[in-house]
Amino acid sequence: MEYQFIRDPISGFRVKISDEQALIGRWFNEELAHNEVNDLLAQCRNIKSLNTPLVRLGKEVRFKLCEQEALFEAHSLFHNNDDLAQYQDDALELDEHGLIAVCGFEDFVELLEDWSEFIGRSR
Repeated sequence: MEYQFIRDPISGFRVKISDEQALIGRWFNEELAHNEVNDLLAQCRNIKSLNTPLVRLGKEVRFKLCEQEALFEAHSLFHNNDDLAQYQDDALELDEHGLIAVCGFEDFVELLEDWSEFIGRSR
């Protein structure tokens, strides 16, 4: 997984990731507070001792971590058909592209460690 860290004087610290992994970048940029990064790293190190996946519900993205992978799902994926039925007359439908992203556990931990180092070094 390729990513780039940016320190923008206006928007602050940002992660830029490829389009197919854009939801991961969005989660880092909008859902993960800087003061939570080290706690999340500690939870990653202890993930094997947990019997259930780690789940964090954000404002717009649900994050689920298990021993094999990190899964990011936009909340809009969970709208039921009744919610979307009102848009049928307008020929609108939910485009699921970009609303889900997955990466391997090791790749996620590496990204999280690099992010922690970047935001710590840049302060």
